[in-house]
Amino acid sequence: MSTQNINLVVIGGGPGGYAAAFLAADLGMNVTLVDLDKNPGGVCLYRGCIPSKALLHVAKLINEAEEAKNWGIEFGAPKIDINKLRDFKNRVVEKLTSGLGQISKQRKINFIQGRASFINSSTLKIEKVDGQTVEHSFDKAIIATGSVITTIPALDIKSKRLLNSTSALDLPEIPKSLLVVGGGYIGLELGSVYQALGTKVSVVEMMPGLLPGADRDLVNYLSIRIKKSFAEVMLNSKVLEMREVKDGISVKIQDDKGNVSDKVYDYVLMSIGRKPETKGLGLENTKVTLTDRGWIKVDKQLRTTDPNIFAIGDIAGEPMLAHKASHEGRTAVEVIAGHKVAFEPLAIPAVVFTDPEIAWAGITEEQAKKDGVKYEVAKFPWAASGRAVTLDRNDGVTKLIVDPDTQRILGVGICGPGAGELIAEGVLAIEMGANVTDLKLTIHPHPTLSETIMEAAEVFFGQSSHIYKPKR
Repeated sequence: MSTQNINLVVIGGGPGGYAAAFLAADLGMNVTLVDLDKNPGGVCLYRGCIPSKALLHVAKLINEAEEAKNWGIEFGAPKIDINKLRDFKNRVVEKLTSGLGQISKQRKINFIQGRASFINSSTLKIEKVDGQTVEHSFDKAIIATGSVITTIPALDIKSKRLLNSTSALDLPEIPKSLLVVGGGYIGLELGSVYQALGTKVSVVEMMPGLLPGADRDLVNYLSIRIKKSFAEVMLNSKVLEMREVKDGISVKIQDDKGNVSDKVYDYVLMSIGRKPETKGLGLENTKVTLTDRGWIKVDKQLRTTDPNIFAIGDIAGEPMLAHKASHEGRTAVEVIAGHKVAFEPLAIPAVVFTDPEIAWAGITEEQAKKDGVKYEVAKFPWAASGRAVTLDRNDGVTKLIVDPDTQRILGVGICGPGAGELIAEGVLAIEMGANVTDLKLTIHPHPTLSETIMEAAEVFFGQSSHIYKPKR
């Protein structure tokens, strides 16, 4: 079958779905894209990555204005127009999603606003938002429906003061106090926004440290800053009960010693992660199967156990990241087009857009220990970076995980302002099979934060110009 004869339907218009649909159209397929929103974009653009980063940019500006006092420059207290701030965030979302809608039309994609479910392995039922229900046949389908917010039923008190990662982005108001339940990246990012706007933010986390699973060398710098800026950080603690009271929510919290206390907050942000949700897709009418954890089972070509159906992004397993979904979507389309490809990345970058930012790619030191991988570590502290010092930001580190036998780069971790931009070099190094010498001999511009990657490589050989640490 030529690509021109392939009738492809993509269910879900997020970064995975629209990337797949757009490439399929470029390759000449007849493409239908189904999503509930009026334009492509998905959770990422409408209710996740993009609006949160717009607000984090504002938070960064406020924090830098406050820090300028240390440099002899003093601004007045910020006057925050919450309606104008909300409008700015909404304009960012509207600009990007409407742009995707226009690109979809230019590519002559049949975009249907509605909800799709499988009747069988070649037919969909689509319930359109205008109330019509239509059937749509297809040759191949790609499921890209993403994930949903995880909740704790016992703590879901149905109060407007109980926020989640979506409602928190709507900025209902600037509360005097906010409790963030969950010390993961979403909770810390949103907590950082509200803290910068003037809210006293507290966080409660069941694990012994923030950002469970992330490299401790990176998290330590963030933890220090969070503990200074947040009202309270409660680790090894859990929420037992919540109830709405006048002008707030009363929260019963048990600490690491078993002591229980009642505290009242204006708002509570429940941020304990996301999970796959396949209910309503009609997968029982197909040959698609699920894993024990509820994800759609796929192979390295993103094929499900139904030969006509592919799955990508959050619904197909971790890591639940937009850029992973996009690359999976393109791989699935190329497979459908008959290309010999597979999704086999050596590194998928992860970024936490807090202040400082944390980013990593490849294997972490914790993973290396757990998996019995032989490794060495080379770290360059940002306190020795000329560019970091000019920014008055010494709270950072660049870390390399190296195979001691081949000296190949196995992993890269960065903590500091702009870490999310810098990590791409680490991803490229891992994917290209670069060794430490390659990074050491790559001339980096001075003075920049990117130099810290080169200097970390020099540390491995005991030859860094800006710190003295002989090779063992």
